[in-house]
Amino acid sequence: MLYDSIIPIIISFAVSVILGPLVIPFLRRLKVGQTVRDDGPKTHLSKSGTPTMGGILILIGIVVASVFYIKDYPKIIPILFLTLGFGLVGFLDDYIKVVLKRSMGLRAWQKMGLQILITGIFIFYIYQYTDISLAMKVPFMPDTYIDMGWFNIIFMFIVILGTDTGANFTDGLDGLASSVTLMIAMFFTVVGMGTQSGIEPITCAVVGALLGFLLFNVHPASVFMGDTGSLALGGFVAATAYVLQMPLFLVIVACIYVAEVVSVILQVGYFKMTKGKRLFKMAPIHHHFELCGWKETKIVAVFTIVTAIACLIALMGV
Repeated sequence: MLYDSIIPIIISFAVSVILGPLVIPFLRRLKVGQTVRDDGPKTHLSKSGTPTMGGILILIGIVVASVFYIKDYPKIIPILFLTLGFGLVGFLDDYIKVVLKRSMGLRAWQKMGLQILITGIFIFYIYQYTDISLAMKVPFMPDTYIDMGWFNIIFMFIVILGTDTGANFTDGLDGLASSVTLMIAMFFTVVGMGTQSGIEPITCAVVGALLGFLLFNVHPASVFMGDTGSLALGGFVAATAYVLQMPLFLVIVACIYVAEVVSVILQVGYFKMTKGKRLFKMAPIHHHFELCGWKETKIVAVFTIVTAIACLIALMGV
């Protein structure tokens, strides 16, 4: 228990904390700074120039802590693959935007194409090289599973890409995506340990890496995770849910991800239907609360507490 849970937390936490003071000044010297939207909350203007791509700290922490366990815990391989794969897509996007100074980064079709490719490889690996069933546990219905046959593949693409988008949208305030995903990682750790699933080393590694990263990412943040971090975390959450046969639980535990995505969809749809009117002051929804007068720290605290409560509810439904 100590070896496969506590040790990965300590290792990934230590890696993040030690690398922070080394990587952040390096990113600052490269002028890898965040560009702030002019139409966003005015309080964000002071963040302009804050180093981004800090997700590198999270990824390195996860990888270093996980590699010691791959041989004995093969189920962490697909989770690590999707986490790293999406993280590399995010890194490429960040690099093009902030280092090469091309504001568009990867084109939308390039970004989506890479994510689809990585998701396809993940699905193929699950089918061909693991005994993981794609039958999904139904929340609050013990020993009840849903198996959609061939439609499982299409559904996996929807869930994985949707979760990744949700994580990406959630990364908009200091410590928000980190704190929310930390709660989700802790939920998966508890479930993994309770079911002896064999994924605890990587879920614990994510917990440790996020705790270490939060030391630099809480308000006022000295570094942002960028797409490097947010896409990686979305990949982790989606992959872990599937390895545990719990994608249906994401509606509960990742409710903030869901709310962020839905708010953007509603905003865009309403804007087009009404020819210019807005449903929210700004989307994703965390910006709406900012423009309503909520302080950034309050939003992060409330969203994190909501996620924690949602995770407790989901535990009752396992």
